[in-house]
Amino acid sequence: MTVKMSISTLGPKDRELLAILSENAREQTATIARKLGLSRTTVQAKIDRLERDGVIAGYGVKLSDAYESGMVKAHVLITIAPKTLSRITTELHAISAVRTLHSVSGSFDLIAVVEAASIAELDHLIDRIGAIDGVERTLSSIILSTRIRR
Repeated sequence: MTVKMSISTLGPKDRELLAILSENAREQTATIARKLGLSRTTVQAKIDRLERDGVIAGYGVKLSDAYESGMVKAHVLITIAPKTLSRITTELHAISAVRTLHSVSGSFDLIAVVEAASIAELDHLIDRIGAIDGVERTLSSIILSTRIRR
């Protein structure tokens, strides 16, 4: 779906609404309306419009802090050979432990955020990423704690 609205066309109440939904997508419309100082029907109309215009692409599961704290996470900085981005992206996409993948500027080409149930599993995962044909170098940093999550 093509997004029909850009961040610059969203009003302040739209951005507040998105922030509330990002925190708890299951929040009742009446509660959101009270927080925004709007009627329930206005809030529902805004949600419908944001969904229709592709700003809200879907809703997901937010995992508990207790569950998240049991996972070992790391940033894996990756340097790749020329003309291998598409194939390597496809291979990394097939690894479910790769939670996000960013294309970046600088001395590395990609940053993968990965998670595993243990240090041993993380070590195996990083080796697996490094063994992908076209990956020239990796550098990993284990995430010790998350200070801000929105």
